[in-house]
Amino acid sequence: MSIDQAYQALLAFALAVLTVLALLCLVRCVLGPRISDRVLAINMIGTLTVIMVAVTVVLLGEGSLADIALIYAMLSFLAVILLSKVYTGIYQERKHEEALAAERAAQGKEEAGK
Repeated sequence: MSIDQAYQALLAFALAVLTVLALLCLVRCVLGPRISDRVLAINMIGTLTVIMVAVTVVLLGEGSLADIALIYAMLSFLAVILLSKVYTGIYQERKHEEALAAERAAQGKEEAGK
């Protein structure tokens, strides 16, 4: 076994491990009990995808794939920022609705006491 074959076997094994990790993150994304778990899993899937593309660049020797990895990293970052903003907006809206409901309940008690 030559050194090139050993590197190819190592890189193929690394791709297999990264694929399994991405699938586990997908499971966490689907089953995550909270929104933050899901956003974190999506971020991790994006990071693992960039790493898989980088390993493929080394495996195939195609430098043009490195550009795809960089573009995907930027898109993944923007997607996580967008999801975080949406999650923050939903969280603030729920807190506002809870505060309004508590205020209405307090007013209802005051009117019942009069």
